[in-house]
Amino acid sequence: QVQLVESGGGLVQAGGSLRLSCAASGRSLSNYGMGWFRQAPAKEREFVAAISRGGGSTYYADSVKGRFTISRDNAKNRMYLQMNNLKPEDTAVYYCAADWLGRSGYDTDSEYDYWGQGTQVTVSS
Repeated sequence: QVQLVESGGGLVQAGGSLRLSCAASGRSLSNYGMGWFRQAPAKEREFVAAISRGGGSTYYADSVKGRFTISRDNAKNRMYLQMNNLKPEDTAVYYCAADWLGRSGYDTDSEYDYWGQGTQVTVSS
């Protein structure tokens, strides 16, 4: 019902910035809490950030707090992740996800109903 496509990944040096986008189709995102997760090589998928349906509440993993900013534009059916001061440990495939109603479990990947294909972020040095 909802298709999600991430974009904006790439190769960047430590200290640099990237902005990831998640474009949705099929359904409006207005009824979905949204989240970003990432998976590094040989690691489990981990929570990065989440945002409530209207964008009024945001949540971040401790590892990215103060460096990453999640946002959404429901009119454009898009979600974003601004990543600043990137570190090598941020290297991972980043996934956007949609959670119907988004009332709980924002940091748990099993709570999300739809996932994008992922976009690679590689931070050197």
